[in-house]
Amino acid sequence: MKMKKFFAAMLAAAMTMSMVACGDKTDAPASSDGGKDTQQAETQKADEPQTEAQAEAPAEAPADVEPVELNVAYMPNYASLWSVLTAIDQGYFEEEGITIKLWEFADGPSEIAAMEGGSIDLAYIGHGAHKLCINGQATIFAPSSVHSTDRITVLTSHGIEKIEDIKGKKIAYNAGSASETALNGALATAGITMDDIEAYEMDATNMVAAMNSGTIDACTTWNPYSYQILSNNEDAIEIEFATDSVNLSSWICLPSYAEENRDILVRFSRALYKAMQYSAQPDNMEYAVGLYAEQCAKDKESCMVETGDATWFSADAVKEGIADQTMQNYYTRQQEMFIESGDVESEVPLENYVLFDVMEEALAE
Repeated sequence: MKMKKFFAAMLAAAMTMSMVACGDKTDAPASSDGGKDTQQAETQKADEPQTEAQAEAPAEAPADVEPVELNVAYMPNYASLWSVLTAIDQGYFEEEGITIKLWEFADGPSEIAAMEGGSIDLAYIGHGAHKLCINGQATIFAPSSVHSTDRITVLTSHGIEKIEDIKGKKIAYNAGSASETALNGALATAGITMDDIEAYEMDATNMVAAMNSGTIDACTTWNPYSYQILSNNEDAIEIEFATDSVNLSSWICLPSYAEENRDILVRFSRALYKAMQYSAQPDNMEYAVGLYAEQCAKDKESCMVETGDATWFSADAVKEGIADQTMQNYYTRQQEMFIESGDVESEVPLENYVLFDVMEEALAE
């Protein structure tokens, strides 16, 4: 396999054009890269909390619960923020005596590294980082969304019109995340392997810069980065391909945190499910997009496209999905995919890393 990494000097000029605007930037609490073999040398730093509601003093907790402040990791896209921002804005966390501080990260592995370093309590992850949960690094306590197709973003001027054309091309991906999973799916669909392309490992913001400069031919990334590429390159298109896959996003914490703070997970989840029940409704998606756009200082209309990225779980859908085993089947198929790709060695019982009991308790009312 041809593995290459871009030097900073090659992309410095282009990177300036592609940085995502998500408010003022300052350093987050200290985090650790945890010796990850899927990350760059240094863990991505997070952003300061950005909304007035988050900056205010913690709300007075209900009499029967202990107030708690949580550092929560997110990525700057609708999938990560649609429910948590709704829960903040609607006061659902306040009802549970919870104050949220949001911190931005580039990807799931970076978030897990920060949790291991002690700076983050809870986090949202996309599909790719679930392999780390299966391998014991994190615990899933709430699902968020699901989709069954993937996309690769390509430059048609570089000779790519269909999925088979990626053979021999320079393709960027983010190791350990949903980006790598999407790349593997694209290769399988095209009937080739990593040995048949020039694979470049980089973070999502660098992908935008590299595509804008034409340094690479294609990449597998996610919104808002794919939208930035499509907006800045007239010849950029997305090639969608169906896979026998289940791509889930979830809310996670460290196994040790789950053992010591079950009550907090139930309270957080209860607030989150109220928000999911509200914002999963099509009529309320524009409201959730507005919160996301404000949080990340983006244009609301351009953000609306992200609502089509997945099926967003309502609280009812999660509750019914657990009862009829749909939710368990999602996580089972996801694990099978990671076993097939070699990212997970052998089958792991779902109860080892998915807290269905926490989900059921939070959904009981």
